[in-house]
Amino acid sequence: MSFTNEEEIMDDSCCTGECSHRKSHHSDKVKNNLVTRLNRVEGQIRGIKGLIEKDTYCDDIITQISATQAALNSVAKLLLEGHLKTCVVERIQEGDMEVLDEVLITIQKLMKK
Repeated sequence: MSFTNEEEIMDDSCCTGECSHRKSHHSDKVKNNLVTRLNRVEGQIRGIKGLIEKDTYCDDIITQISATQAALNSVAKLLLEGHLKTCVVERIQEGDMEVLDEVLITIQKLMKK
């Protein structure tokens, strides 16, 4: 996976000392980025509903669904990257190797989509 300019966005994420409580702490910059992306996805969903209500051609609706899925996948990639760079690294450094199984399960869930 290559995240280029998205990497700088996730560098500010942090969950130091809190991962054992299963809580992440992201910088305001990261939270705002994620919320903005999710707001965009929410708007896309509303747009898809409108297309269905207007009896828009099915192929056009499917194209919009695909774009919405890609946008949501982008949010998931950013979250996963931040999680790997912070929580997972920390837990491995603390000797908690069970985190690897957790990450593998998470990646499997993402790949099913």
